Amino acid sequence: MIKRFGIPAIFASIGKSLPALIALAALCVACVSTTRAHVTLIKIGDGVVDASALTFRADPPNVNGATFQQDAVHTFADWQYVVYYDGERHACIARRHLPGGSWQVIRLLDYHFKSNDGHNVISLGICARDGTIHLAFDHHVSPLHYRVSKAGVATHPDEVTWSASLFGPVRSDLEEGKPIVITYPRFWSTPDGGLQFHYRRGNSGNGDNMLVDYQAENGKWSNTRQIDSRAGEYRDEMGSSPHRNAYPNGYDYDSAGRLQATWVWRESAVGVNHDLCYGYSDDRGNTWFNDLGQRIQGPARIDTPFLAVEHITLRQGLMNNQAQAIDSKNRIHVVMWFSSTTTSLTAKGGELLGPPADRRFHHFWREAPGIWHDDVIPWVAGSRPRMYIDTHDNLFLIYGRLHTGAALVGGYYAPSDLVIATASARNRWQDWSIVKEEKGPFINEMLADPTRWKADKIMSVLVQDKPKSPGTPSPLRIIDYRFSEEP
Repeated sequence: MIKRFGIPAIFASIGKSLPALIALAALCVACVSTTRAHVTLIKIGDGVVDASALTFRADPPNVNGATFQQDAVHTFADWQYVVYYDGERHACIARRHLPGGSWQVIRLLDYHFKSNDGHNVISLGICARDGTIHLAFDHHVSPLHYRVSKAGVATHPDEVTWSASLFGPVRSDLEEGKPIVITYPRFWSTPDGGLQFHYRRGNSGNGDNMLVDYQAENGKWSNTRQIDSRAGEYRDEMGSSPHRNAYPNGYDYDSAGRLQATWVWRESAVGVNHDLCYGYSDDRGNTWFNDLGQRIQGPARIDTPFLAVEHITLRQGLMNNQAQAIDSKNRIHVVMWFSSTTTSLTAKGGELLGPPADRRFHHFWREAPGIWHDDVIPWVAGSRPRMYIDTHDNLFLIYGRLHTGAALVGGYYAPSDLVIATASARNRWQDWSIVKEEKGPFINEMLADPTRWKADKIMSVLVQDKPKSPGTPSPLRIIDYRFSEEP
């Protein structure tokens, strides 16, 4: 379905006349090829990063591998890096020389992770301009825990001894003398080889998203600014909500240097999400614009015009922190799941998200300002997905599907099998099919290395095995797949 802010474009553009409808139908048929290339997937590696990685006895059982990690796996200068917690509750960073080097692990023994909270993940960032490696870990409305390596560690990896001495002490501030309390740390690279840091200030249902710039020339952070706001009143048939927070699917730079973002809103009154929103920035996240290209005055708010590009109600069980990616034409693609039936807002736990059998992945993509497509992927949704795009704009979706005999936990964390699905650009992503299933059971949400995928079209997927007994350590692995496409 094509939508222009919730109005079907078929009526918005051509009216209801029969000749126009016939013409549109012919155009749609012409746009979709009846054939597609054959996608092959070859498993080329399966190695253990750490045989004893941390798990929790409580639900959810994992903290290594969550869709809001940006990134947990990252390749730079032919070395691949993974961040995680080990069974002794130490923050770790491992590396290997590609394509098949052995894993070298740094265990940061001067910090002990104490909680059993799956929100408190580790995120990794690498600044190409000075070769520093940045870590942020153990936060859920908590003081910042941040440490950075010496310059040149990533740009000259063969010249360093891989040890904890490469990293400085744990810090609670980015800008000197300004300690911060954060949730959901994210790093991402800028087109000029710089680095940015994102976090939420405040709580679920009552928070703002913040952005900070790293200055490679002096090794300092600066320009902390708020990019969206909890402020404003939201009202629907359920009542009103005085504040909220945005849950981003991601922040990605396209080939023109535009920073594109999508998100949903979480209201303070109800612990579920609503609406798919979109905004972009052409100046590294200092000034933002809505979907129609209109400048947003101040941080984005619930009442900012033309941010919501798809209306999804609180009763549809919309999940947060899902998948997005940008294709070669700089069109943003989003895959999110929600329920095909309305749910009871008085329900508890996973039931708030709708019956599992009624959950469907929706593929949204932006064709032009104000024009979005909403296509339903034709099977029951699994865990929160991640998405990757090849040079031909074919989409690859990875997610966890409930392992045989396993029970659903909290709506989306569960022992699962890895599933990889694909859809082709030549058929305008109407031909979704599953091309790989890797039996688990795994306890994490599925993440892959976006930088290795972009460079080599090899998908390195992070998985953690279900422990033999609850709360005991289990192997953390990287599985490598090579994709090819034949006519």
